[in-house]
Amino acid sequence: QGLFDKAAHENRNYLFEYEVYELIRLIGGETPVKYHFLDREGRIDDEIISDIPGDKVVIKIVSPYIVHKSDAGGVKIVNKTRTDILSAIRNMMYEVPEKQSAIFKGLASSRNIPDHYLNLDHEDLARAIYNDIRGVIICEFLLSEGASDFGNELLVSLRRTREFGMVLTAGLGGTNTELYAQRFRQGEAVVSASTEMANADDFFSLYKKTISFDKLTGVGRGEKRKVTDEQLKECFAAMIMLANHFSPLNPDAPYVIDELEINPFAFYRYLMVPLDGLCQFSMPSLVPASRPVAGIDRLLHPESIAVAGVSAKSLNPGRIILQNIIANGFDKSRLFVIHPGVTEAARNLDLACQGICIEDIPAIASVSELKATKGKVDLFILAVGASTIENLVDEIIENDAAHSVIMIPGGVGEVAGSEDKGIAIEQKIKASDSRFDKVDIDGKKSVRPVFLGGNSLGVLSNPGRYDAIFIPEDKLPKSRGGYTRHTAFISQSGAYMITRMSKLSFMDPAYALSIGNQMDLTAGDIMSHFNSLSDITTIASYMEGFKDLDGLKFAKAVREAVRKGKDILFYKAGRTEEGKIATSGHTASLAGDYAVCRSCISEAGAMVANTFTEFEGLVRLSCALHGKDVSGNRLAAVSNAGYESVGIADNILGENFKFEMASFSQETRISIQNALERSRLTTLVDIRNPMDVTPMAGEDAYEEIIDAFLSDPHVDVVVAAIVPLTPVIETLPEKGGAEPETSVSEKSIVKRISRLASRYHKPVIMVVDSGELYDPLARGLENEGLAVFRSADQAVYVLGKYIKGRLKAKKIIGLQ
Repeated sequence: QGLFDKAAHENRNYLFEYEVYELIRLIGGETPVKYHFLDREGRIDDEIISDIPGDKVVIKIVSPYIVHKSDAGGVKIVNKTRTDILSAIRNMMYEVPEKQSAIFKGLASSRNIPDHYLNLDHEDLARAIYNDIRGVIICEFLLSEGASDFGNELLVSLRRTREFGMVLTAGLGGTNTELYAQRFRQGEAVVSASTEMANADDFFSLYKKTISFDKLTGVGRGEKRKVTDEQLKECFAAMIMLANHFSPLNPDAPYVIDELEINPFAFYRYLMVPLDGLCQFSMPSLVPASRPVAGIDRLLHPESIAVAGVSAKSLNPGRIILQNIIANGFDKSRLFVIHPGVTEAARNLDLACQGICIEDIPAIASVSELKATKGKVDLFILAVGASTIENLVDEIIENDAAHSVIMIPGGVGEVAGSEDKGIAIEQKIKASDSRFDKVDIDGKKSVRPVFLGGNSLGVLSNPGRYDAIFIPEDKLPKSRGGYTRHTAFISQSGAYMITRMSKLSFMDPAYALSIGNQMDLTAGDIMSHFNSLSDITTIASYMEGFKDLDGLKFAKAVREAVRKGKDILFYKAGRTEEGKIATSGHTASLAGDYAVCRSCISEAGAMVANTFTEFEGLVRLSCALHGKDVSGNRLAAVSNAGYESVGIADNILGENFKFEMASFSQETRISIQNALERSRLTTLVDIRNPMDVTPMAGEDAYEEIIDAFLSDPHVDVVVAAIVPLTPVIETLPEKGGAEPETSVSEKSIVKRISRLASRYHKPVIMVVDSGELYDPLARGLENEGLAVFRSADQAVYVLGKYIKGRLKAKKIIGLQ
């Protein structure tokens, strides 16, 4: 802490490089063997020169605003003579400001330029940079083994992130670190993890997957080990300890580290020596207050609902919501409509509905009248315009009229010019905490309402018997009824949510929440609540950005969900700069760092999709296979087309997974041989994996071969692909019928494979590669609870990610 105290006393929010070295020493790391800081007014004396061993020295510029010293000419290696050192320093003091000025002027964005450098011309900018130079470091020149070779330098950094708090990163170091991270696949160049969720062993296991680990530990041909595993673990442990002490989540933290980077650590005689370092810090700030999340249960399972914004004359969003709530079976006697057209005069008329009646529900004039006549409702839905919502939020809070609120309106914070309105509503909600922070005469603490949205497209809660999504039933048909469902959908984009529900009818979610701008309730709050619902086994989530530190809360909830046996499927939008801008414009979210988010959520145990297609495939697999036993990655596959067999084999190795093609037992080979003989296919088909049974294989052959696969202890998962144009399998709908004949006959391919899939605990995945003529066949298989893909390569690729996710979940919950 003394280093930070000294810097703060000098009005600095950063440590000098030599102070970073001291920080590394204090947490147990190695430092350059000899170094001296020489301020810009200091003089070089013989004592400094003689104290540094060797024939050469490294001279490095010291400035808080020059991050990449080498690019600006701020690093020089010279002979260890007073003349050469003095010459280099004088040269650097004038060369570095000129080069750094040119670097700043060449940047496409001003985000990485200090504020006091903005709007300066080249000459004034160079002068300002010169004035900020504090001096130089003169240190021993260490010729580390293979230092100039690719991969022989290590980056280790801590960074305070807005969404996930403190994050540790390690990987390929040196001047090309950013290039490596861009060019290599995710997790090959660098890896990151939340220091709140990973210990040194966890992070070391993650780091072992990088090229950096292979290079530094001698895995590659001709490579020599330069560092021990124990050194790396000790380094990671020290950095995690440091991060969690100087963390925004530590209430006792005297300061918060915003960034600490050692790039690189070099390796010299099994020493990890930092050759460059920077550290920025800040004063602690208040951690975002938690929400009264108990109100989420009222939002999802309300006993009473009020809706504002319902038109009495036209089909507006409020009217559609009201109709959908009624259609989903909610008790109309506990459903209320707020309509300002209900006046005292209208209610005094001798009318059956006392003035205005909408969908046979008498309207109530105001929020205050609702509270006075009907009491506090569990859920209040605001389907009003953006200009009205602020006043209604005030009324609900002042009258203590609801336990939970869904805010439908868009245009509140997510479009240019509406930011102030969004901020005002958020402040009203937060300020209401103090209003409700009291105990009533019964000894119960009063709790403010929780708010979902704004810009929410609505909520579907089948267990809560209501549908508040403002899409008409004929546009988005849903399966109504009170049977148990097992899927939940959390989406920051309402449009994404409803299009997936439309495309993936098999998903039939128990809950679907469009969370919008997260003005109050966050994705982390909702995910945490779903952990308490035992019927929910699959949670799919589309996110564009998290609120402050809510990414960490979400990740912790994901870890808890995985330990409870749930499948978590996740898609994060905003991986490019253009994507970040698009998401911010849509839902007023800050897109955040995609790589950090992907890593933290993935390490928590979620299956993270790269594309919409992958996300849909993972949902498809989870809905069909969650109850199946996933014990390994040994795949057996069968197809009646050669190209599919090749496509399956070509996709067993993915970006971050690998299938093994199963080796069949002797018993399995005999069973397959017998099946081929009975189907007269022995002259056409060889026993191999994947199996190409040709278009001459009928239902009997498929059934017997899949049965043999599933019986084999060396097989973990089965892919069965059918090109349905073959004349020997019944794959077309019955003439004049809406459904295929195959879905009715017990001898059909649909029923045969369905029975096998039900009999065994191993996963079975179907492929029907064909046109729309065979959609009924695919639907028939889906109706039997099977996962159906329309392309073999896509099936195997997505299945690989799903199997890897399930195996990783087993490790997390300690089953492996």
